[in-house]
Amino acid sequence: MKMIFAIIKDDDVENVSQALTVSAYRFTRVATTGGLFKKGNTTLLSGVEDTQVESFINVLKENTAADANGRKGVTVFVMPVNHFEQI
Repeated sequence: MKMIFAIIKDDDVENVSQALTVSAYRFTRVATTGGLFKKGNTTLLSGVEDTQVESFINVLKENTAADANGRKGVTVFVMPVNHFEQI
């Protein structure tokens, strides 16, 4: 299992959230601020199976707009999960 942290520009977060929901991914949404110009971001946290990581990231890529330099506004961290328990 992996934990994905996806930091997304506020401009893209609605499209990404809807696409992840349609794709049956569950996530937690946290409002965040950061960067040089203190622009608004949203961090999505999601636990996914190892086989779902690529698909999850593809949903992010397909539902975010590119900036003037052609870069998407998403930063993604994928971390291993040693233990998961739902209580």
